[in-house]
This record gives sequence, structure tokens and C-alpha cells, in this order.
Amino acid sequence: MKYLASLNHFFWKYRLRLLLGILFIVLSNYFRILSPQLTGYVVNTVVQKVDVATSDSAIHGSDKKEYDFIVHSIITALEAKRFSERFFWCGITLLVLAIISGIFMFLMRQTIIVMSRLIEYDQKNEVFAHYQQLDSNFFKTHSTGDLMNRISEDVSRVRMYVGPAIMYFINLAAVLGFSIYFMIKASPKLTLVALSPLPVLAITIYLVNTIIHKKSERIQALLSDLTTNAQESYSGIRVIKSFVQEKAMLGFFAQNSEAYKKNAVSLAKTEAVYFPSMALLIGISTLITIMVGALDVIHDPAHHSLGTIAEFVMYIQLLTFPVSAIGWTASMTQRAAASQKRINEFLQTPSCIQPSIRPLQPALDKSIVLDSVDFTYPHTGIHAIKNFTLQINPREKIAIVGKTGSGKSTIAQLLLRMHDADNGSILYNDVPINQIDTTYLRNNISYVPQDVFLFSETVENNIAFGIDTATNAAVTQAAQQANINTEIEQFTSGYQTMVGERGVTLSGGQKQRISIARALIKNPAIVIFDDCLSAVDAKTEKAVLNNLNIYLQDKTAIIITHRIFSLFDFNKIIVLDDGRIVEQGNHTALLQQNGYYAEMYARQQQQEHS
Repeated sequence: MKYLASLNHFFWKYRLRLLLGILFIVLSNYFRILSPQLTGYVVNTVVQKVDVATSDSAIHGSDKKEYDFIVHSIITALEAKRFSERFFWCGITLLVLAIISGIFMFLMRQTIIVMSRLIEYDQKNEVFAHYQQLDSNFFKTHSTGDLMNRISEDVSRVRMYVGPAIMYFINLAAVLGFSIYFMIKASPKLTLVALSPLPVLAITIYLVNTIIHKKSERIQALLSDLTTNAQESYSGIRVIKSFVQEKAMLGFFAQNSEAYKKNAVSLAKTEAVYFPSMALLIGISTLITIMVGALDVIHDPAHHSLGTIAEFVMYIQLLTFPVSAIGWTASMTQRAAASQKRINEFLQTPSCIQPSIRPLQPALDKSIVLDSVDFTYPHTGIHAIKNFTLQINPREKIAIVGKTGSGKSTIAQLLLRMHDADNGSILYNDVPINQIDTTYLRNNISYVPQDVFLFSETVENNIAFGIDTATNAAVTQAAQQANINTEIEQFTSGYQTMVGERGVTLSGGQKQRISIARALIKNPAIVIFDDCLSAVDAKTEKAVLNNLNIYLQDKTAIIITHRIFSLFDFNKIIVLDDGRIVEQGNHTALLQQNGYYAEMYARQQQQEHS
């Protein structure tokens, strides 16, 4: 239950709805609990009418009985009427009491259940907001399926606690309170008899709940594995089909599904112990109450009445659903505790990228300095960048080249503060990067990642993704600069064409150029392209580079690539190998050194002419 304490701030936020819900629950049960007293009076009246000779002894106890104020007022009014009229008005009164109770029950659900939906909405927003604050390392070490399960299945189970479980628990407390109060007033002896099975019930609930809690945690973990398995299969369906691994993947999914099924069935069997136990104990309570009450009426009719027995049977029936719901409520609470524990673990995970206490917003069209930067990926231990030092002057065009795994993409991510350097410093306009407002920094940098991602949206919305408002002219201009406009116009719906999940309906080159257009439309001070032309042919690459040459004239540009763009006039070319700068200079100077860069260029020329 300690994990559920983190939900208290939601209860405080919606305290008015919660308090009104509690009030409506109390009122609903109060008007329901009046019916047994009135029914007891009706039974005694019938006994009196049927057997006049024994009426005094049969209802003597009832005459001395203290009814609730409302019931007493009703009985007083009925006493003045004839027998047939009493029955008619008793029926009308019971109907009115049921209607009033039903109205308050409706209001109860409109407050408590609606409150749970509002809390669910808030909690999902809280989880999603935290997702977006976390750094890249978190997403590299957590599966998408698990993250989806926490924001959907876990939050839904927590809602069952803040809504139905809370409502049924308060309802149980209200019914028990009213019932026990009026039962004791009617007959302390029968009250003790009727409630005697409850301790056994409490022990059963405690033992079974312990088992349910452990099994619920296991099931949630298995469900995350199952969701991850399904999500990866959907995303990689083309790879699965091309390698004819449908059967293998189905077997893997079936294996995970079987483990989930076994644990879910085991939990269902455990929960099934509750309801038969409830029915058995309530049935025993009813039988014992009738037996003891009947014996009291037989042996001492002057102080006991049949109406009291009928009244107690109704009290027990009123307690049937709330008491039987103890198991269900306890199960929901245990499941919610297991789910909230998982949510808390996630929400308490801090981002490695912490904002500055007083974030600055310096002009970013000045120099960029990387001084003795070192970085190691925490989840793999790979030392990606080693003693990297570089100064980039305003409006310079810098190329960073090297083989795969040399650390090129890591430089881009450090410049965007996707990671913080372990050692050294990164400065924009002499301001350390960790003192700059991260949102401001990324708003003023256009970044085209190596792994292009397009959303399941229209082409136009994908290009305009990085800005709040974009005109059709601006979208078209960005597409023209990325040399994709002509192909977009040939699509069936032009710029309104849906690209499909992750852009599956487009070719690799088309996705890359749409991603470039998305970067260009921002018109930022700094542009970082990370191997963004790897999927285009030589002719398209030349056209895009010619457009970029014009577009980037007044901007600072960092182009990361494993290819050498001899047509692009770079101010400086940085050659990386194993996270270190092994060569730097312009194209001509590096060729004259006849080193690593010259070897790369010669190999590339040979491949292009072969």
C-alpha cells in the first residue's frame, strides 16, 4: 500500500469530487438501510392480522423497539390507517426509498468514477511528460513495449483502485456501519451470531491477498515482455518476412504468451477462492441467524418477533454484495499497488541531462568550442570520444568524416546535449552548454539524424514538424531545397499523402530528403547533418549538395559523413578514428598529407568508377 501513497496528491486535487462521492455513498446506503426496519414492521403486522390470539406476544418486542427517526415517523403515520392501506403505503414508501437510494447511487458514480477517469488522464500525461524529459540512455536500456505497458495497462489498473476500489470500500464501510448500528439496536445477540463468520473471512482475505500481490507483479512483468515482443515484430515485419522467420517469431511469441497465460490463469484461480468463500460464509450466517432467531421467538415470544428475523435476513442480504466485493476490491488494490510500484520506479528515474538552475540564452551564431571532450556510453562502456578538441567559427562549414563506429554521431549528440560529456567542455559563444536553456539550444539547431524517423502523418506535417506554424510556400521551398518537391507532387495526394508508420511507404532516399526539408524549414543558426545522404544516388546527392551550398552560406554547418563530398567547399575537414582526431584541414591539404583521408578518398573514387 505504500506505493499507492504517491496518488494522494491526485485525491487532494479532486478532493471536492471525493468528498461529495463519500457523502452520496453514505446517503445512498442510509436510505437503503431503512427498508429492513420497515419490512420488519410489515411482517409483524401480518403476524398480528393472521393470528390475533398471539399478536401481543408476537410483536411485543417490536412495539418496544426504537426505530430510526424517519421509519418511526412513517410507522406512526401508518398506525392510523386500516390494514389494507398500511400495505399500500408501505409498498409506496419502500419504492420511494429505493428511488432516493438509486439517485444517490447515480450521483456516487458520477463523482467517484469520473474522478478516477480524471486521475487516469492526469497520470497518463504525467508519465508521457516524464518520458519526454528523459535522456537518450534511458530509451536505449528500456524496451518500447515496457514503456507502452506502463502508460496503458499499469495506469488503467491504478484507475481501478482510485475509482471502483475506493467506491466499493467506502460503500462497504457505510453498509457495515449502518447495518451493525441498527442490528445492535434490534438484537445484540442476533448481531453477534450474524457477524460471527467475519473473522474467518478477514483471515482468508489476508492470506489470499499476499499471494495475489506477488502474482500480479509477475504478470505485469510478463505482459511487458509480451508487448515488447509484439511491438518489435510489427516494426520489423519486413525483415521477418525477408528471412522467412514468421514461424520462428510466432513460436517465440507463443512461448511468451504461454508464460503469461499460465500466470494469469493461476491468478484467476487464486481470486476464485474469494467468491465461493463469500457465498458460503454469508449463507452460513443467514442460516444461523434464522435458526437462532426462530428459537428465540419460540421460547420467548414476548421479547422476540418474527419481524426482527426478517429484518436481520435483509441486513445480511444488504451486506452480501459489499462483503463479497471485498475480494474483488482487495484484488484491484493489490494489482494497483504492483502497477503503481512500476510507475513510481519510472517516475523516480531522473534524467541524466539536468537543466541549469538559471538557464542562459546566448546568441548561437558565434563560435563553438569543444575542449578536450571525453565521452563513454554508460550502458555499453564504449569510449566513443577521446580528448576531442575543435573550434568552429561563425558560418564555417565543417565536415566530420570517418569509418563506422569512429564517434561521428556522438559528436552531433553532444552538441545537441543529448548526452553530457564525461570530461572537457562544450561552449557556445563562451557559455558552457550545461548552462544554456536546452529548449532554446535545440530550437536554434537543425539536426538531421542518421536514423531518419517520419511520423504517421502527411508529408506536409512531417516537413513542418519542427515549427509551430508553417505556410504552404515555406513547406514547398524547404522541399525544393532538399530536392524532393518534384517527387512529392507526383504522389497521389501530393503534400497531403500519408507516409505510413515510420515512413514505410517511402523509399530510404525520399525519407532522408523529407527529413532534410524538415531541418531546413526551421532556418536556424546552426545545422547538423548526420550522414543524411547515404540512401540517395549520386545525381540526387549532387543536386542536394548544390542547394545546400547556397542555403548554408550564412549558417554554421556541421556535416557528418562516411563519404567525402569533394563538391562541397568545407572550411575544415575533421577525420575521426576510434574517437580521436587523426587529421584535420581542408580537402587539398589533407590529400597532400597522403594519410587516412587520402586513402578514404582514393577508395571512394575507385568504387565510383568501378
